[in-house]
Parts: sequence; structure tokens; C-alpha cells
Amino acid sequence: MKIAFVGKGGSGKTTLSSLFIRHLAASGRPVVAVDADINQHLGAALGLDESEAAELPAMGDRLPLIKNHLRGSNPRITSAETMIKTTPPGDGSRLVRICEPNAIYDACARPVELDGGAVRLMVTGPFTDADLGVACYHSKTGAVELFLNHLVDGRDEYVVVDMTAGSDSFASGMFTRFDMTFLVAEPTRRGVSVYRQYKEYASDYGVALKVVGNKVRGDDDLDFLHAEVGDDLLVTIGHSDWVRALEKGRPPRFEHLEETNRQSLRALHDAADATYELRDWERYTRQMAHFHLKNATSWGNERTGADLAAQIDPEFVLGERATAAV
Repeated sequence: MKIAFVGKGGSGKTTLSSLFIRHLAASGRPVVAVDADINQHLGAALGLDESEAAELPAMGDRLPLIKNHLRGSNPRITSAETMIKTTPPGDGSRLVRICEPNAIYDACARPVELDGGAVRLMVTGPFTDADLGVACYHSKTGAVELFLNHLVDGRDEYVVVDMTAGSDSFASGMFTRFDMTFLVAEPTRRGVSVYRQYKEYASDYGVALKVVGNKVRGDDDLDFLHAEVGDDLLVTIGHSDWVRALEKGRPPRFEHLEETNRQSLRALHDAADATYELRDWERYTRQMAHFHLKNATSWGNERTGADLAAQIDPEFVLGERATAAV
């Protein structure tokens, strides 16, 4: 199951995604956690100190390796240099799975031990001064999009992505890659503005969206969120002494998280799992092709000097029975 956490900056989406990751790990599920935010804080939220977080290998710096691995023996892709962030898999491509080892995990993922389990953590890498004027952060998150495009995941397997803040998530087709998107919103006008943008844009693509109300202090906050987002409001999260201890770098064991917040995490888990029966791999594959053609015509063909539309394999459908190149 592929799950995204989105929201405006400061909404608490990184904290909420880290709590959900801890919940999944504690329940014994295999998890790949991905920090795709321009501000790289997921490692710290999962308990790494500053030096450990700084040593995590950046996916953005290993894009050639990722492309070469995923390309496999696909005859439609003449070279790794012609792959862009939306390049879809086809016959001969290497697919990746949650629990199976692969070269991308070897190069980019690091295990993070949590009380109750362990997860694989991958990060895009921070946006630095060297990127200014010559690139944009979307070139780094492109590594995540390629990974998701080639991912075959099943029931009770999870990839949780902490997405970049605000509407930047719409810069490519990555927002369509998820079975469930949780939008973290504070009970303020600014807090729900991203929800409106996301709802309007994502509805055309069948994106499953639920709102997590954060920093809710009372009935007035709850009434505001109900009025603004209606039935999309799934759960709310209030003050947490456990989270405050986490932010100080001294989190208690996860089993001591407040029961009301544990119930909210179980509700997120149930909502995500409920989307499994709604999966439509043919639509998912068509959406990959749709965004790839948009990127090809707008900038990809000119940048690579290739006809990127030819990379689309019309006979290939990604799915749990899809086979990968060796």
C-alpha cells in the first residue's frame, strides 16, 4: 500500500507520518519510509540524531544508479540518460518490491530501529545552495517518482511518503501514485487552503483523500474543520505529551502514546487498507503514461533529444503479477 502525507508547511505532516510509520512497524508490517519533503525532517522524527540523519544517502545524488537499475533490459529505453522522472516501466524493466532486496535499497535505504520494529528509510536529500539556478527540487523528488512507478506492492506492505509541502505535490504525476493520501490540516483558513487545492486537482484522477485534523484544541476547532472539509475529515489529533517529548529528543516507548491518538492511527490504518479492494492497476498504468506524455512534450523530448513517447509500452500493465527483469 502506498500512502502519502501532505499539507502546508508547519501543519505537522512529518510528525503525523512518523507516528503512522511507528504504528505500522509496531504492528509488524514491513515499511519503507520516504522523506520527499524539501525540508528533510523525517529521519529526526523517527529518532535519528542530527549526525545520523545527515549521513543518510540521498536518492537525488544516486539518480543515475536508480535509472540504470530500473531500466533493466527494456528495449524501449535506449539509455539511462533518456529516462525522466515519469518514465514508466515496460517489458524488461526491473520492478521493485517492498520486502525483496534490490540495488536501490542497497544504495539508498538504511534501516531505522524503532521500539516494536524496524523500517527502511530513504531520503531525497536536502535542497542546497548548489541547486539554486541550475535545478529544482522536483529533480530530486523525481528519484522517488521513478521508484514508485516501478514499485509492485501488495496487501499489508507499506510505503509511506512524507511529501513536499503545499501544492508543489502537483508538479508531476507523483500525487496519483498513492492508494491513500492523508492531508494534515490545522483548524485555520490557511490550514484548509491546501485541502481545497488538493481536492479540486486530485478529484479528476480518482485520488483517495482523507483529512487529518491536527492541533485541534476543542469543539470550536472541530466544528470549523467539519464545516470546511465535510466528510473528508477522518480523525483529529490533539495535544500530545508523547509528541512533545519526541520533539525534545526524548520520546517514551511508542506503547505509551496516548490511547486517543493510538485510536486515530488505527483509523488511518483501516482507511488505507480499505483502498486495497479499489485498486485499478490499468488506470494506474494509464495515468503513468498520461503524465509521461505531458512531461515529454513540455520539456523532456527537448532536454533528452529523444522521443520519450516511444518509451511507453502499450501492452504492459503494472500489477502484483507483473514480472521483473533479472
